[in-house]
Order: sequence, then structure tokens, then C-alpha cells
Amino acid sequence: MSGYRGRFAPTPSGPLHLGSLLTALASFLDARAQQGAWLLRIDDLDTQRVSPGAEAEILRQLESHALQWDGPIRRQSQHLDEYRAALDGLSRRQLLYRCNCSRALLAQSSLPGLDGAIYPGTCRDKQLSDADLALRLRLPDQELSFDDAGQGLQRRNLAMDIGDFVVCRRDGVIAYQLACAIDEHAQTITHVVRGADLLGSSFMQLQLMQLLRLREPRYRHLPVLVDSEQRKFSKQNHSLAIATAQASANLLRCLSLLGQSPPPALSRALPAEILAWAAPHWRADKLPRRASIEMRTL
Repeated sequence: MSGYRGRFAPTPSGPLHLGSLLTALASFLDARAQQGAWLLRIDDLDTQRVSPGAEAEILRQLESHALQWDGPIRRQSQHLDEYRAALDGLSRRQLLYRCNCSRALLAQSSLPGLDGAIYPGTCRDKQLSDADLALRLRLPDQELSFDDAGQGLQRRNLAMDIGDFVVCRRDGVIAYQLACAIDEHAQTITHVVRGADLLGSSFMQLQLMQLLRLREPRYRHLPVLVDSEQRKFSKQNHSLAIATAQASANLLRCLSLLGQSPPPALSRALPAEILAWAAPHWRADKLPRRASIEMRTL
């Protein structure tokens, strides 16, 4: 096995939909094409979003599509001490500050940006001390860039384009950006393949990795799957769960969307047979180099 280590990290808030499968398949094939490992992580920190039985259903869906992961599953909920230790380290260096901005205030005061709303620094100099407030990371006025394998060179000014972001919510839940940065290092992930809607997250995570002196992976951001009204396939948009009984058809559809042109002879193949063809024929250079792919019919 090579030094390549990829991963798939679903949130157990519901079953996988076709957009999830598209990402899982691309990350799996990118790893297997290079004789690398493909790991599974369950992003279950936000217990309010965790749906009972969702993790078991996700595992069944992956297995029915022959997407077999390597090694043990990492569950974020089992690594709170690691995240807290990182928070403490950032706090000792005075890189964090407390924020009491409400959602209503954020909706009114946040600035528009390439990757979403930008926090304007309302609480940066207030020196709030209440323990039950959110913690934000102070970002410097400097540029951060990385060469994305799917979307090309990416640049952002951290202060102007990203803004101080939350690393721990006011309810004590560790924020996704911090947990993800720690997880990538803990699992020795070398390559991250995920949707282009997370490009902005990459800047936050890279900044945290640099501050915490963690290993930085290489990124490939795929176009996200959208419907005819340009709505992203997501659980929030009530996208339909993929049917395990149609696993082969699902894989072939995703391969086509990813520009891989599976041969007609695979139309009656089992999922494992489809993946046995797809891994050695994987052509990352054929992946669409845009932010989204429209799925007109289901």
C-alpha cells in the first residue's frame, strides 16, 4: 500500500444521498487508484444533528456499494480531549476571544464574501469573560493560498475574505473547522477529496493546521451535485436517500457524472465488479473542473 491516505467523513444526520455517494466514490477511487488507504470518519460532534440509526444506515449504504473502508472508524465524539487540548493551546497564545453575538445580530452585521458570510469582528476587542460564550479565532491580515487539484490555485486574505471564525460554540460544542483539522492530522490524511462547497473551510482548516503545527493534506474539491433549480443535493434540501437495491446503477451514474465513461458492458455488473474496473481506469484529469454539476433527472 502506498503512502496515500484519503477519507470520507459523513455526518450521521440522515442517510447518504446521491451527492454524498458522488464524493465518497471519488475519494475512494482516488485512493485505490494509487494503492492507498481509504478511511472512514463519522462527524458526530453536533449531537443535535445526529439522527438515531443514521450511522448504521450510512455504513450499510457504503457496504452495499462495495465502498469498503480501511482500518477502524474514527468517531469525533470519542476524541473530545484532543480538541479541548488544541483549544487550550490556542487560548494560551491569546489567539482566541469570546463572542456574544446572536444569530439575529450576525444576520444583520455579517459581510458578504466568496465563501459565505464574513464576521465583522464585533467582539474582537471587547475582552468578554463569560464562560458560556462562543470562542473565535483571531485571523491576521495576510493572504493564504493553496493549489487545489480540482479547482486550481485558491487565494484568500484571511481577515478580509474569511473573517474570525468560531472554534467552539457557546453551548460548548467544538466547531467543525477545529475538529476536522485535528482529525486530518490524527488519521495522517494526505489527500482530501470533497465538494467545492467546502473550499472556504479549507482556508480555516489550513490556518488552524499551521497554528497548531499539524500536517497539511492536499486538497481536491469536486463540483457539487445540484438539481435543475441549482439547489445542492443535501439532507437540508431533503434529497432522496440512495437505494441500496440500485447500488450498481448508482455507481454507474456517479462515474458518468465524474467524467469516467464506464463501458456499457458494466450495466449488469455487481458493485464490486464496477469498482474493480473503475479503480485502475480512474482518470482524475477527466473530473469536471467547475463548482457544480446539474443532475436533471433522478
